[in-house]
This record gives sequence, C-alpha cells and structure tokens, in this order.
Amino acid sequence: MCPWVRGMERPYPTIEPGEPASRESRAPVAKVRQYTMLVTLGLIVLCNGILIFGVWVSGVNLDELVKTPDLFNATKDVCLRLTWERVPGASEPVRLCSEWINLADPSGAPHHLASDLKVRQGPDGRYYFDQSIRPDFRLLALALFVGAVLLFGLWARRYLVSRYRLQLEAAAPRSS
Repeated sequence: MCPWVRGMERPYPTIEPGEPASRESRAPVAKVRQYTMLVTLGLIVLCNGILIFGVWVSGVNLDELVKTPDLFNATKDVCLRLTWERVPGASEPVRLCSEWINLADPSGAPHHLASDLKVRQGPDGRYYFDQSIRPDFRLLALALFVGAVLLFGLWARRYLVSRYRLQLEAAAPRSS
C-alpha cells in the first residue's frame, strides 16, 4: 500500500505491484476504467453540443465579438466619401473619410467609420481616433457559460463514475 493512502479505505479493488493478479480482482477495475472512458467521451460530445447550441441560441457573432474597429489608412485604402466632424477643442470641423475601400480586402465591400468612435486633437495639433477601452460583457458572459458547462461536465463525470463503482461493490459477492 502506498504511504500517502494508509488508513484510507479503497472504494474499489486495485492491484498492488507485489500481489498476484487474479481474474476476479482485475474485472471490476477494467469495468470501471471502460465505463470511465465511455462517460468521458459521451460528456465531451454532450458538452460541446451544449456549447454550440448556446452560442447559436444567443446569436453572438464571434467575428464581431473580438474584432478591432476598422479605421481608414491613407496608404492602403481608397476614400469614397468625406464627412465633416466636430472635434472638441478645434475651432472648425475636420474632414474625415467615412467610407472607403480597403485594397487588401478581397471582397471589395466598402468599409464605414463606426459612429461611436471619437476624434481627439493630440498635443502635437494632429487629430487621432480615441481608442478608449470599450468593455464588451458579451465576451465575459460567453467565457462564464463555457466555464459553467466545463464544471458541469467534470461534476457529472465524477458523480456517474462513483455511482457506478458503488453499484459494482453492491453487486459483487462478499467473500470472507
């Protein structure tokens, strides 16, 4: 017996390195191992199905959830439409490109300036987009949902395997 488990009862029979292995002592261990593998595979499929179903039902677009705002770059884009924008601290409105075509984008779809982006005047007198921190709680909710499904899967596996071990012990003939 290992020194760190002395005094602890084993819930199912195991084979010690120096003991002769009989067919009766190996059968419950093999059954528990096989059942554990089947439960693990079944829960992997079930939990992944729950995750996919949850993302589908919530309607979260994962592409939009983690993308950065699209900004006009004069060296890589062609401007299609200019607009005038009021900037705090500036005496007159500033012309900004509000619609452009990104030459690196194979779709050729026009890109638009997001309405929630703010333009600020820097200390050097140039104008910059204010890329302030915009928390997106949908990503946090998705992470919490994934964590909850994983914890449920771990708990279900442990519960089902321990219940199966107890059923094997109860069904095993008692010998003295």
